[in-house]
Amino acid sequence: MVDYRVQSFVALTLLICLGLHSRIASAVTYIVGDANGWSPHVINWTNGKKFKPDDVLVFNYDPAVHNVVEVDQYSYDTCTLGEHATTYNSGHDQITLTQGQHYFISMLNGPNDCNDGMKIELHDYFGPPRA
Repeated sequence: MVDYRVQSFVALTLLICLGLHSRIASAVTYIVGDANGWSPHVINWTNGKKFKPDDVLVFNYDPAVHNVVEVDQYSYDTCTLGEHATTYNSGHDQITLTQGQHYFISMLNGPNDCNDGMKIELHDYFGPPRA
């Protein structure tokens, strides 16, 4: 005779796995700046895009010339580095978004890139993960 508790446990485990898979499978990968990559004047690239948690941003750039720094809003607004900045410098950085606000700037050669619009902000688009 079949133990219904075991069947229920297996069915519940399967549903959880399917739910996690659909969440991951529905994430969108964005190439920041599209064909131009992470470059000056990318500041408006986010216009019209609806980002969600688990989406991935891919920053393509020449690491000898630029970098990507995730900063707070003040650092974004002033093109400065705050205490909790996270720097990426591979030239092909992939950053998975979490819920909340995100600010990215380039600061390899000081504030020049950032002042030239090499920065993006992601906010107010976040909601529940894609289903």
